[in-house]
Amino acid sequence: MHITRQRPDTQAGPAEHFTGTVWLDEIAAPRLPSRLRMFSVHFAPGSHTAWHRHPHGQVLHVTEGEGLVQRRGGAVETIRAGDTVWIEPDEWHWHGAGPRTFMTHLAAVEAAADGTTVEWGRHVAADTCRPAAVPAS
Repeated sequence: MHITRQRPDTQAGPAEHFTGTVWLDEIAAPRLPSRLRMFSVHFAPGSHTAWHRHPHGQVLHVTEGEGLVQRRGGAVETIRAGDTVWIEPDEWHWHGAGPRTFMTHLAAVEAAADGTTVEWGRHVAADTCRPAAVPAS
């Protein structure tokens, strides 16, 4: 067993991978043979990732606020605190905060054998970041 008592400093999401203001806190990066990586990601209103994909997929669990997620070719979906999203391996997608709300989610990924956890693509077009329909609460 290993207990981490102090997290590293919060890191700003780099502009080449994020639009707007995003903060990343690494929660877990256990030693090998584990390939688990977990982050708490905080998005300011309107902030979101660029298109990206993960070799073994990704699990997002929204802990605060309301956000948006979209897989390539799919509708923009609204996600709220308590929702969990499973993104398939190598599925291109983006996610972030709603236009007027903050959103925080936990993100869990498994690294590939070479240590890769993500492949980044282009930034999301501004007109793409709107939900098709807002589901009832």
